[in-house]
Amino acid sequence: MAASTGSTPQTGAHAVIANATDPARRPDVLLRKRRPEGEQVSPWWFIGAFVVVSATVVVLLSLIPGGA
Repeated sequence: MAASTGSTPQTGAHAVIANATDPARRPDVLLRKRRPEGEQVSPWWFIGAFVVVSATVVVLLSLIPGGA
C-alpha cells in the first residue's frame, strides 16, 4: 500500500476522471434520459400508456376465435 502524501488520510471521495462519460448518455442506453433538476415526467404519460396497452391487448384477444 502506498503511503499518503497529505497530512489527512483520503476518504471515500475520488477525483473525477477528465474524459468520463455520463452513463445516462451512453449510446447503448435507450430509455434513460438525464433531465434538468426539478423536471419530472408527467404521470399522465404512464396512465395513457397503460390505457393504450390494455386496450390493445383486449382488442387482440377479442380477435381470437372460441372465446366465451
